[in-house]
Amino acid sequence: MVATPQTIIISGYYGFRNSGDEAVLQSILIALREHAGVAGLALEPVVLSIDPEWTTATYGVKAVHRMKLGEVRKAIAQSAGLISGGGSLLQDVTSGKTIPYYLGILKLAQWLGKPTFIYAQGIGPVNRKFFHPMIKSIFRKCAYISVRDEQSRQLLQAMGLQGEGIEVVPDPVMGLTLAGTSGLADTGTGSAQAAGRLQKDEGQFTIGISVRYWESSRRELDAIADGLLQACAAESLHLRFLPFHHPSDNEASRYVIERLEGKAAQGTTISLCEDALHPQQMLQEVADCDVLIGMRLHSLIYAAGRRVPLLGVSYDPKIDHFLARLHCRPIGATATLKGSEVTTEVLHLLREGQAWRNEREPYISALVEEAGAPARHIVEYLRHKG
Repeated sequence: MVATPQTIIISGYYGFRNSGDEAVLQSILIALREHAGVAGLALEPVVLSIDPEWTTATYGVKAVHRMKLGEVRKAIAQSAGLISGGGSLLQDVTSGKTIPYYLGILKLAQWLGKPTFIYAQGIGPVNRKFFHPMIKSIFRKCAYISVRDEQSRQLLQAMGLQGEGIEVVPDPVMGLTLAGTSGLADTGTGSAQAAGRLQKDEGQFTIGISVRYWESSRRELDAIADGLLQACAAESLHLRFLPFHHPSDNEASRYVIERLEGKAAQGTTISLCEDALHPQQMLQEVADCDVLIGMRLHSLIYAAGRRVPLLGVSYDPKIDHFLARLHCRPIGATATLKGSEVTTEVLHLLREGQAWRNEREPYISALVEEAGAPARHIVEYLRHKG
């Protein structure tokens, strides 16, 4: 007898084609499917998206326009519960409207009597203190709360929530797998791929570069360009720019490329990846690198999951928090980054990449294993309730 599917609503920053947030969605969908399958539960996800048609075409799931309240309410009313996450949904740095929106969706579900789940969110910064009691009030009524770092848990505790009811888990994207592989078996093959990459690129090492605009002076992008120029003088390199947020990251990538063209050592290859719109396509791009330099958090998470040696540039505490879980430190902050540091660390990782993998493997394996915890808890809750 086939079990009747239970609908689960997934709320987040979806449909905007931001590669990191789309990777979060893909990772949640994969984890829910795997753990539901193990538990014998049939789940039917419905995603709240700014572009429902694109989300449905991309992931093969139902989607509802996130700003059409009537449709959102109807979908939640017909569901078994609502997941809010992951990513940095509850922060007021990008906009003062972000927190009210996501809390409003949670509150609507609670008003309708649906269980709500917080899925590996990064909480904060929350600079407007009047949001604190609002977050506390709604989170207290959630059936399950998980956050992606200890700092998020501490912030929720400072708002008055009990810390023992908050699980600290990795970012969901640590569990993202390449297309056509099982999450339980796909553990990353960085070292095994290295020989194939070098042969494919005729002796060139591939450096993946994920940049974004941050400092108004663009000094961090200038430092990265300077560091890459020096590295190209020492090794034959393919500089592969990987935009995670379109179109702004494409523009930031072109800014760096313009400072490389005509100056990089003869034989250097420079390319810009603009067609990897699906998370698993970008994951494959990262997997094909020998070293990755990342400003975007999810570029670093992709690299860690594929065991690609990585260098993080810090513009936000979330970068430092993630690197600390790998026992790594940023090569610098955007305000103080030096080109010479970029050069030194790139060349070091090219020569000592296997040692980097060996040292980090226990930490990475643990994060990959723990990334499925929220999906497992949610599936178990729904199975017992059903």
